[in-house]
Amino acid sequence: MIDSQPVQWGILGPGRIASQVIKDFRYVAGAEALAVASRSIERAEAFASDHGLARAYGSYHDILADPDVAAVYIATPHPQHHAIALAAIDAGKAVLVEKTFTATVEGAEQIVDAARRHQVFAMEAMWTRFQPAIVAARALVDDGAIGEVRQVQADLGVDRPYDPADRLYDPAQGGGAMLDLGVYVVSFAQYFLGTPDRIAVSGSLAATGVDAEAGLLLGYDDGRVATLLISLKHHTPGAARIQGTKGWIDVPPRFHHPHRIVLQRKGQQPETINRQPLGTGYCHELIEVTECVRAGRTESVIMPLSDTLAVQRILNEACEKLGVFHTEDSLVAV
Repeated sequence: MIDSQPVQWGILGPGRIASQVIKDFRYVAGAEALAVASRSIERAEAFASDHGLARAYGSYHDILADPDVAAVYIATPHPQHHAIALAAIDAGKAVLVEKTFTATVEGAEQIVDAARRHQVFAMEAMWTRFQPAIVAARALVDDGAIGEVRQVQADLGVDRPYDPADRLYDPAQGGGAMLDLGVYVVSFAQYFLGTPDRIAVSGSLAATGVDAEAGLLLGYDDGRVATLLISLKHHTPGAARIQGTKGWIDVPPRFHHPHRIVLQRKGQQPETINRQPLGTGYCHELIEVTECVRAGRTESVIMPLSDTLAVQRILNEACEKLGVFHTEDSLVAV
């Protein structure tokens, strides 16, 4: 893509998360939110009207056929990501896929294979990695400020009253705590510790059969460990801690979009580092995709596809150990 040309974006799935993400395009230089698509033209037109988009489509096929759309943000339920992302990649569109990337490991592998085969940019929308406070934490870790990272702790819980019609409790929509909340704690641990050698999990299921709460222990052959908690049944602080041999970094609630971190080093006073995100914080991942597309890159260094696959494998293995088996939506119309 020629650098002087703006990257024009399409939004697929005008739901709650898309309504938040779209507001942050104002902070993204070289990008323009152009179009939206839904399986309901009425929903698409309402979204376009609310957010000032020039084009609205009543099918995903039509937005992918728009030659002016260079990148798409896929914000449909998890099991629909697979088919839509494959169609977008086949159409030559860069894809930003809302987390969790897919409902299954096989689905994620197929998207990654397609993106690499077609040399099309693809990335999971893990906004946490791009938050300025997390960027600062990673820089401290890389500089050796807390020594060797040996342990990570993180929790994320919400009080979501049980409703079998709620997406989070609906197996057909990829419901459960693991794919919605677990992706944050697992991706955080994987970012700072790497991919574990084994996982253990304990938890409970809702009446619909999806996971309602879980605790994960990620183990490494050299003794490093991550302890992670998630729940749909009650609030948790939503904090995280990166512990090293020379100190630790606290990431105050909510750790997946923090405004500050606290560096604690042996023999020194705690140091609070404030890093406010732009807008609501979604713009940072949009900036990454836009810059990668303009530069002709097909993957992000910060959120590479190999990390997405590693996280997806952990999530699905944990689900299956709890007796939850997700599937992709093979009937979604693209």
